[in-house]
Amino acid sequence: MTQHLPPIRACIFDVDGTLINTEDIYTDIYNKILASYDKPPYPWHIKATQQSRGTPGTQRLLNWANLGLTVQEWQQKEKAYTHLFTASRTLPGVEKLLEDLATKTAHPLHLSLASSAGASKFALKTSHISSIANAFADRRFHVFGDDLEMSDARKKPEPDIFLLALKRINEAARQAGEKEVDAVECLVFEDSIAGVEAAKRAGMRVVWVPHRGLAEICGGREEDVLMGRTEADGKVPRFGEEDGMAEMRASLEDFPYGAYGIRIAA
Repeated sequence: MTQHLPPIRACIFDVDGTLINTEDIYTDIYNKILASYDKPPYPWHIKATQQSRGTPGTQRLLNWANLGLTVQEWQQKEKAYTHLFTASRTLPGVEKLLEDLATKTAHPLHLSLASSAGASKFALKTSHISSIANAFADRRFHVFGDDLEMSDARKKPEPDIFLLALKRINEAARQAGEKEVDAVECLVFEDSIAGVEAAKRAGMRVVWVPHRGLAEICGGREEDVLMGRTEADGKVPRFGEEDGMAEMRASLEDFPYGAYGIRIAA
């Protein structure tokens, strides 16, 4: 842990591509739809600008494919394949990480979910995965894209979803008579570029675990992602020089708890 940073007291997890392998399932669904229109497979250099970005991201996909569909029409076509999500599984290292954070830390951590997807789709993807159900049993800290409090919120890369998760964590902390959690005491786990930027804008620390396809196209530009920089719309906001607030990992296996001030009880 960088010396000037406090120990982590809350962990906030994205779901798709971070906890479970659904980014591959989404790609499979997209490719099935694209093939029905004689379009080429969906490339990662386009998907990188679509991930976690809601309607604007879907519109980027449609623009790239030159499909004369509305976002709503595309989403209707996706629904025909939602059964594929029942085959989702956890990604490497996730089950041990969740068990450790939920049950083995020397001091309790707040664990939260913050996903741009809807609550019903989350249930479809994860209801058969006990490690996720056990770690996130406290539903007060769940934030999904169709949450009522997200109706007027901005999608990633804006920080709204993570700030709402922190708000709910602190409501519970106050009720329990605990000191509120500061943003810098939050560790976000993300796979998308937009998610990393959102966490940085929220003032939180972030572990970026990109899909291998995303990692390949970001080769040589990893530092820009970790610093919360984006090339969307030609704008490149900068959040300062290297600050120890973000790291990139190939997977969540062998997670370095001590680097974040998290102590696992013997």
